[in-house]
Amino acid sequence: MEKVLLFLLLLHTQLSSAFPVSPKSLEEKKMATVQRYLENFYGMPKSGDKIKRYKNSTHLVKKLKEMQKFFGLEETGQPDEETIDIMKMPRCGNPDAGEFKLTEGNPKWKRNEITYSIIKYTSDMPKADVDSAIEKAIQIWSDPSPLKFTKILNGEADIKISFVRGDHGDNSPFDGKNGILAHAFQPGQGIGGDAHFDEDETWTTGSKGYNLFLVAAHEFGHSLGLSHSTDPGALMFPIYSFSEPSTYVLPQDDIDGIQFIYGSSNNPIKPTGPTTPGTCDPQLTFDAITTLRGEVIIFKDNYFWRRHHQLLRPKLHKISLFWPSLPSGIQAAYEDVEKDLVFLFKGNRYWALFGYEIRPGFPKDISDFGFPRIVQAIDAAVSSSDYGKTYFFVKNQFIRFDHRRRAMDPGYPKNIADNFPGLPSNVDAVFHKNNYFYFFSGPISYKFDLRARRIVAVGRSNRLLNCR
Repeated sequence: MEKVLLFLLLLHTQLSSAFPVSPKSLEEKKMATVQRYLENFYGMPKSGDKIKRYKNSTHLVKKLKEMQKFFGLEETGQPDEETIDIMKMPRCGNPDAGEFKLTEGNPKWKRNEITYSIIKYTSDMPKADVDSAIEKAIQIWSDPSPLKFTKILNGEADIKISFVRGDHGDNSPFDGKNGILAHAFQPGQGIGGDAHFDEDETWTTGSKGYNLFLVAAHEFGHSLGLSHSTDPGALMFPIYSFSEPSTYVLPQDDIDGIQFIYGSSNNPIKPTGPTTPGTCDPQLTFDAITTLRGEVIIFKDNYFWRRHHQLLRPKLHKISLFWPSLPSGIQAAYEDVEKDLVFLFKGNRYWALFGYEIRPGFPKDISDFGFPRIVQAIDAAVSSSDYGKTYFFVKNQFIRFDHRRRAMDPGYPKNIADNFPGLPSNVDAVFHKNNYFYFFSGPISYKFDLRARRIVAVGRSNRLLNCR
């Protein structure tokens, strides 16, 4: 009898997995994700377990547009793929707000000396590592402001920190692994200022799991009165992305926010932080550009834009949001259409991407391409599948690589000026489209006709980002 039951159970499992999930089930699952997200982060009234049909709900469409506007997406009011992708990303549990600086009501601590204590530790890390990460995370807010923080072991601290699971008594239950990572409360009495971290997550000091320093620093911004920022480079941006803690500098957007509430630091040297590239800055320059399956990917410092012909507005993302192991400041990039790979270069290393996934075994040394030893970095690169060649630009020269022979063509390097008349001697970025090379040097772009061997248009680099 036991064997019969086991057989029936296995048969049921196999049959269940053999049939695809019905479109209706997938649609309901997507609707549930959308509704839960908007209820948690955009103030849509909760409706219990009942799933509303967003196509018939003007209120849901309005909230979707609000969410899409916050993240710089096309404001369609529909749960398109990019919107759902954002909803699936790990993030802070605090709701998003329209203004980047202050929580509603502008709450703040009435004094500049603030105490904190760790009530309950995580089991993922040694206590000393937790102490160190928390101390660094909270002190990062003291440099640009007059705030001073002290850890206390006894008594009632202003900011109480704990690692908890699920429903932990504050009416904001955690949701298990991934999803909501942590949340914190605005300054005030009782639970005010407290920060809670989901113990179901894996907390670390590095890039594996979730880096405690980065998440804690974000949450302490809430503890001090800041709300979420729409700036994708800001610490107070709600989506988690990894940055190297040992070299982390508080971005200028966050400095502006904390100083708006508490004033400037008393230090004689006023701290400044990195700023996010301005999409339509007339002096904007690019580090590298490549195509990727019909999109154009534009790299700048810690960021990249995704440009697609179906989208009116290219979207800016942090590199680490998609590729935590990639460095910032990518110097060159090109797409090998035949292999469906994109190659990225920085210094003497390069990476291969299949779609948005880094291929295993990378980075590798650029000596694989057969560059002369004197070449230690690439300024720009572009591939032409029509000719089976890839062009690598180094200072005022370029080298041509033959795909079929997997070797450099003889007679190179050659001078850029001799073969691409009218171009400046230095190339920052280049990509190929419809028999044209689009070169970028400083804030100026050049459209080069490969057949006519001449420049046919000159303009601002930021026109690639649909700026006028």
